[in-house]
Amino acid sequence: MSREMVIFVRVFDLLDWLMPKSEHFPRVYRHTVTQRLMDSGLDLYEALGDAQAQRGIERLAASQSADASLSRLRNYLKLIHKWQWLSHGQYQHVSEMVAEIGRLLGGWLRQARTDQG
Repeated sequence: MSREMVIFVRVFDLLDWLMPKSEHFPRVYRHTVTQRLMDSGLDLYEALGDAQAQRGIERLAASQSADASLSRLRNYLKLIHKWQWLSHGQYQHVSEMVAEIGRLLGGWLRQARTDQG
C-alpha cells in the first residue's frame, strides 16, 4: 500500500480542523470571507495534487499556485483572528499547521526550481 505524502496529510488535517470551525463564523459572512477562506484551503489541496502529477515547468507552476493559495489562506486566517472568530489558542494551533505546510511546500518549490535549472 502506498503511503500518502506528508504535505497532503497535513493539508487534509488542516481542512479537517478548519471546516467545522468555519460553521461557527458569523452567518452574514458565510458567502464572502468564510467561502474565500475555505476556497483557499481547497485550492491549495488541488494545486498540490496538480503539482504531484506534473513534471517540469508545469510542476513549478502548480507549486507556485499552491504557494499563492497558502498565502491567501494565511491572510484570511489573520483577518478572522483579528475579528475574534478564532480564539488565540485556535489561531496559534492553525498557524502552526500552516507554518509546517509552508515549510513542506518550500521544499517542493526548491526542488521544482532545481529541476528547471
